[in-house]
This record gives sequence, structure tokens and C-alpha cells, in this order.
Amino acid sequence: MKLLRGYLADFVSLLFPELCPACQTSLVVNEYIICSDCRYNLPYTNFHLQADNIVAQQFYGKIKVEAAYALYYFTKGGKVQNLMHHFKYKGMQQIGNLLGHIAGTQLAQNPVFNTVDLIIPVPLHKKRFQERGYNQSARFAEGLAEKLNAMVEDHNLLRTIATATQTHKSRFARFENMQDVFMIKHPEKLINKHVLLVDDIITTGSTLEACGMELLKIPGLTLSIATIAYAQ
Repeated sequence: MKLLRGYLADFVSLLFPELCPACQTSLVVNEYIICSDCRYNLPYTNFHLQADNIVAQQFYGKIKVEAAYALYYFTKGGKVQNLMHHFKYKGMQQIGNLLGHIAGTQLAQNPVFNTVDLIIPVPLHKKRFQERGYNQSARFAEGLAEKLNAMVEDHNLLRTIATATQTHKSRFARFENMQDVFMIKHPEKLINKHVLLVDDIITTGSTLEACGMELLKIPGLTLSIATIAYAQ
């Protein structure tokens, strides 16, 4: 019976092959979500090995960040963009958990990230959440939490205003667009905690900066940042 099920699964995969969301090639046996070639050859940043990396530099003189990181470089039309499109808009939530595991394995090598107490995903406004059905940053946070032995705090940082898209705005316009957008429901839970704030993609860093400004009002809070990708 087990052998028959295996043959049936192989037959179904021939008719309806699972495709790697990054490169659209068919997955083979023992490949999970992302093909082996993409898993090893996507543009990793290795920022977990560089304290003074490009993501950290985004926040110099703006907010105090203990450490900052992105897993991949993001380029328009590239494989990481394909991956993120399937993750955010095609309902492939499992991509977030997998990328969280990959990123968490890297960050566990860095002593700064090993002191994280809580992981907080950048929140979606409730209207956007209802449209999408999930918060992609929260799925990434869940994968990270498993590797860093930290807790996900998913309902404390709130987005109170549904902002317009940031895509075509300048850095200053993005920053202005994010003013007074976030609030913290239970700040007492974050006192003296090392918080890892996570998002999917960082470009100018204005969203993370706005979240960070609210979080750093809390006494004794230490802030670090991690994202899936850095848009060059």
C-alpha cells in the first residue's frame, strides 16, 4: 500500500509538478518549497557576519539599533522578487516560515541576536490583513523564533492608520507617510527586553524607523532589526 501511494504521488507530480517560486523549475524528490539550486545560490548578504552592514547604516543618526540584518539582496525582476511575490500575493505562507528558519540559522551564529527575548513583526492594518488573510512578516517571525528560542509578540505593536503605498515615494515622503501610524498596546510587557523587529523588505527603512521610534520609548528596551531582503 505504501509503495502504491508513492507511485500515485509520483504520477500526480508528473501531471501537476510543484514549481520553485523563485525560478519556476519543477521541484524534485526531497526538495521543499525552494529548489536546491535557489536554496544555495540566491543572493545571500551574509550581514550576520558584518556589524557595520548596509541595513545597519540605514538607521545611523535616526534610531539606536543594536544589530541589523537582511537575508537576501532584492533586485527588480530577480529570483528574490519572484519569491516574495508568491509569498505576499499568492498565499504561499510556508515560504515565510522556511525563510525564517534559514535566517534564524544564520543569526544564531551571531551573539547579539542570541540575546533576543521577543520577535515583533511589523503589523498590517486590519483592512490589509483582511484582504491578504495573513501578515507575511509574522510568518517570517515564526520561523525565526524557532531557531532563536525566542517568543513572537504579534498583537502588541499595532498599525492604527492604513497608509498609502510607499512604492513611488521619496525617502522623506515615506518617512512623513509613516508618522503616528503605530502604537503599542501593552508597553509594560516590553520593558528591559531585547526586541527583534522584523519585516519582509527594507528599502529606505522608514517603516522600521517609525516602529522603532515607538518601541524605543519603552524603558530599557534594546532594538535589533531583521528582514528577508534588502532592496538595493
